[in-house]
Amino acid sequence: MLEKPIPQDSRPHARHPVYVVGGGPGGLAAAQALRARGIRAVVLERSPRVGDSWRRHYDRLRLHTTRKRSSLPGLPMPRSFGRWPARDDMVRYLEGYAEHHGLEVVTGVEVSRLERAAGPSGSDGSDGSDGSDGSWVLHATGGRRLTGSAVVVATGYNHTPRVPDWPGLDGFTGELLHACAYRSGAAFAGRDVLVVGAGNTGAELAVDLVENGAARVRLAVRTVPHIVRRSTAGWPAQNTAILVRRLPVRLVDRLARAMARVSLPDLSAHGLPRPDTGLYSRVREGAIPVQDAGLVDAVRRGRVEVVAAVDGFDGAEVLLADGSRITPEAVVAATGYVRGLEGLVGHLGVLDDRGLPTVHGPRSPWNAPGLFFTGFTTPISGTLRELARDAERLARAIARAAA
Repeated sequence: MLEKPIPQDSRPHARHPVYVVGGGPGGLAAAQALRARGIRAVVLERSPRVGDSWRRHYDRLRLHTTRKRSSLPGLPMPRSFGRWPARDDMVRYLEGYAEHHGLEVVTGVEVSRLERAAGPSGSDGSDGSDGSDGSWVLHATGGRRLTGSAVVVATGYNHTPRVPDWPGLDGFTGELLHACAYRSGAAFAGRDVLVVGAGNTGAELAVDLVENGAARVRLAVRTVPHIVRRSTAGWPAQNTAILVRRLPVRLVDRLARAMARVSLPDLSAHGLPRPDTGLYSRVREGAIPVQDAGLVDAVRRGRVEVVAAVDGFDGAEVLLADGSRITPEAVVAATGYVRGLEGLVGHLGVLDDRGLPTVHGPRSPWNAPGLFFTGFTTPISGTLRELARDAERLARAIARAAA
């Protein structure tokens, strides 16, 4: 990995590099795929190291996708990582990936805004009619203005922690932290903890708290999640997801419902009834099923208590949607993230009403040719697998445009 001043070729007619914004797996994979096609790609990473967001994940984290299906192009993950790589394995892998491929990575540089380069007439060249070369200007740390022939935005799905604006939150007298600040349940041993949010992160943190000796663990659930076994008789759930991902949504919903009845106990008596909407229908809306890493057993044994969603706070009390009040010593908000793309590209008309790119992978928005996005979807077949596939397709698209 090369860390040096940001490359900017000053020759009048030199082809500008492709800038990749973000040094996580999506950005590194895209840079490698471009480099393999002879296209210069420069990765700009705002933190001091590549893969920095992975370093901040909780200690017990393991991938829910297999090692073989989580590798990025050009470098398999080592067998020593086991079937389900751990957080630290992933960090080492990303560092090694950048080194192995000799990627140009510049750290400590944050890109705040992207704009089309003005054409000869001073217009932005968005319709390609003004003689502009279609390049992009990146506004970055320290007042830098960088020019790229294309830009790949890979800043990640989990960019900015989101904490709901609950009534009374400012007056809460207990401890509150977002899941991004959680490391280990050891810090909460002997304490009464409420975890808010029943996605994969919330489910795993609840189990981690139990295993590390929290006195009481409650999980606040607004929308009952679909739960799947990570592996059944040695067959990973990811393999099934890959096989069914192109089938009709209603068919997959029916298959998933039947599988759940066979493989999972009914937890209705414990506050987790079976969802009344289909698994794949939820995925298409951005809600990934929870892969069981101990939650089912913990709920069934009463070690994790399921409670209603949080509606607000009142001093030391947490107000729940069913009208009850509880007084946990600490609240962990596993309430997700926002993409944080508005400042970067919101003025370009390339985001939908959820703040997500309208297109991704090898396609550019019709009104922003040369701008690409990767890593902003939640595919049922595994994010890392699809990032790797996106990188190859994206690089082909950029190579064709440059030909």
